[in-house]
Amino acid sequence: MSTALVVIDVQQGLCEGKYAAFEAPALIARINALAQRARADKVPVIWVHHEEAEGLLQHGAPGWQLAHGLDTRTDDILVRKTTSDAFLRTGLERLLKTHGVVRLAVCGLQTEYCVDTTVRRALGLGYAVTLVSDAHSTMDNEQLSAAQIIAHHNLTLSRMDSFGPRVQLVTAAQVSFVPLTTVEQA
Repeated sequence: MSTALVVIDVQQGLCEGKYAAFEAPALIARINALAQRARADKVPVIWVHHEEAEGLLQHGAPGWQLAHGLDTRTDDILVRKTTSDAFLRTGLERLLKTHGVVRLAVCGLQTEYCVDTTVRRALGLGYAVTLVSDAHSTMDNEQLSAAQIIAHHNLTLSRMDSFGPRVQLVTAAQVSFVPLTTVEQA
């Protein structure tokens, strides 16, 4: 296996109510389609959960659970994290190495926090990243709409070239889980 689908923080507390991400139902539908294709291609599906010591995302609380409507399977993988970096103090990197993963398809929440940080860390660790341009989201803030934040991060992350590996920006419909060839890995 050379690719893994990494779904970041698509949890009830970030998809419903006061903190609901922009276009959460459409995001969930696209992620379900990605996960279904990944499983069909024998690609691991990794669900990352953010958790806090207390509050909305406290481990086990309703807000911590994966969002309603997500299609999960018992053979999917769960990674728990406590920072915006899905690699920091988690077993994610070891897990990816165990599966022979060299490329990540990344989607989820929230664009400017956990998606951005995890993508940058993955690049720093040498992983090629496919950022699913229409399968990550966030909320409006005081300065920018969620749509502006998403567009900004799609542009910024796809233009980064200092890490060596690059971010490939594609829509959910365009994601390919076909294993990389030796030439593509170089």
